[in-house]
Amino acid sequence: MSTMAKDVSPAEGVVRSAGVMSAAVLLSRITGLVREIVMARLFGASQLYDAFLLGFRLPNLTRDLFAEGALSSAFVPTFTEYLATKGRKEAAHLANLVSAAIILVVGVMCVLGMVFAPQLVYLFAPGFDQVPGKVELSVQMTRIMFPFLLLVALAAQAMGILNACNQFGVPALSSTMFNIGSVVFGIALGFWAGPVVGLSPIEGMAWGVVLGGALQLIWQMPSLVKQGFPLGLAVDWNHPGLRHILRLMGPAVLGGAAVQVNVLVNTNFASFIEDPIRGPNGPVSWLAWSFRFMQLPLGLFGVAMAAATLPSISRSLASDNHDEFRRTLSRSLGVVFLLCVPSSIGLVVLGREMITAIYEGGKFDRYDSQQTAMALSFYAIGLAGYAGTKILNPAFYAWKDSLTPMWVSLVSIVVNYAAASYMVTHTQLGHAGLALATSVVALVSFVTLFGILRNKIGGIYGRDLFASSMKIGLASLMMGALVSMLNLGVERYLGDGRLASGLSLAICIPTGLMIFYGTCRMLQVPELALAAKAFAAPLRRLGL
Repeated sequence: MSTMAKDVSPAEGVVRSAGVMSAAVLLSRITGLVREIVMARLFGASQLYDAFLLGFRLPNLTRDLFAEGALSSAFVPTFTEYLATKGRKEAAHLANLVSAAIILVVGVMCVLGMVFAPQLVYLFAPGFDQVPGKVELSVQMTRIMFPFLLLVALAAQAMGILNACNQFGVPALSSTMFNIGSVVFGIALGFWAGPVVGLSPIEGMAWGVVLGGALQLIWQMPSLVKQGFPLGLAVDWNHPGLRHILRLMGPAVLGGAAVQVNVLVNTNFASFIEDPIRGPNGPVSWLAWSFRFMQLPLGLFGVAMAAATLPSISRSLASDNHDEFRRTLSRSLGVVFLLCVPSSIGLVVLGREMITAIYEGGKFDRYDSQQTAMALSFYAIGLAGYAGTKILNPAFYAWKDSLTPMWVSLVSIVVNYAAASYMVTHTQLGHAGLALATSVVALVSFVTLFGILRNKIGGIYGRDLFASSMKIGLASLMMGALVSMLNLGVERYLGDGRLASGLSLAICIPTGLMIFYGTCRMLQVPELALAAKAFAAPLRRLGL
């Protein structure tokens, strides 16, 4: 009995930390969704928004790599080890070395990105050349927003420091600060001050992104000072800790790049798609809106669990407790499946109602809702794969193996390119086929990483995880079938407008949750009690 308690305790601590972080991430994703709604209502699926999206996406490619990928995967284990074995002074010195390296390296990348913006636009969206002025506008957007890259890299380092100190809420809320700041500053510059200073509305929104990135960094500064790690600068390229982080980050960037690179590849293909109604303006925006919508459950569950898991498994390896490492990793994956599989089914079944109720209005019309929902349903298929990969990649880095995720990532990029090309040229799915290709590759990448890691560390309690996954899958399918019938019934009586979609969601989502929870309890899914107990932590802290 005591052995089991010892095994479960670190895993329960991870999920509890993830619960606190998920509450913060929920607010972040909601404000991010509000930001997307504002953009959709103001600009719709238009040439302006396509250009803005590409200009934002090029520097934002590294947002996932730095904030939730390479920097955290390489920095957090090393920083945690220094903090545990060498003390706060040495850990603070390492943090200052990393800050200086980020400013130098990423600063140079920003300058190069701004200088070579025309080449980047032609590389990632060659189809934009078919519309007069679209390439020029995209270049302008890219040059305005590229400094966001440096700001988000420094914010990611701050997030890593705080996570290593078991502080998850403040860094998770930093994205909320970005979302609020980008909208407030963007509207202020583009619509209020724009006519005075000579900025167009879309230019104002682009500058809002940069100022929002600065706010994201500034928000975390007081917590860093409180923890004794104010960001400073120091230069010593021969420092063993810095050299170790840099050695890990090279492969880690490539290892975590697959999803973002695949999204850019999809943008490339989508820029050539001629929609029968919208022509070349539409597919890029529909893919972006649907992928953004899927970021809500991915951030709540996958990113939150990954951020909470990494410090814990790093400490397990530092103390040479391999069984604790395996148990914590297995439980983390189990909870991710518990949360992501039903979310995936829900997005497929209710995706059209969600998009209609949330986005539709202004320049975002019914046709945009239909096309965005179609892409969302195909993206949702790979949700568990996306989230699971975010757990597994850092586990390899904590095990000091950065090459395996890198090679799996590189192969997945090649496979996605081939699959996307096939979908566009040999099927009638259009932009939705690109979403399907990305999801299939994400699932295959997860299975590949899981198999390699299981053999590497001598098992991940695979039988228990498989049994739980089967039960979760069965409960999710039952939920999906019943909710689908209920949704069809509501639609038959109320139609398919925004009001009907909102009412359908109000009825179907709580009903689906009750069905899923009840079925999981009946099937005795072990992760259910762990997740329910741990995710109640934020409510207890609020006195609810």
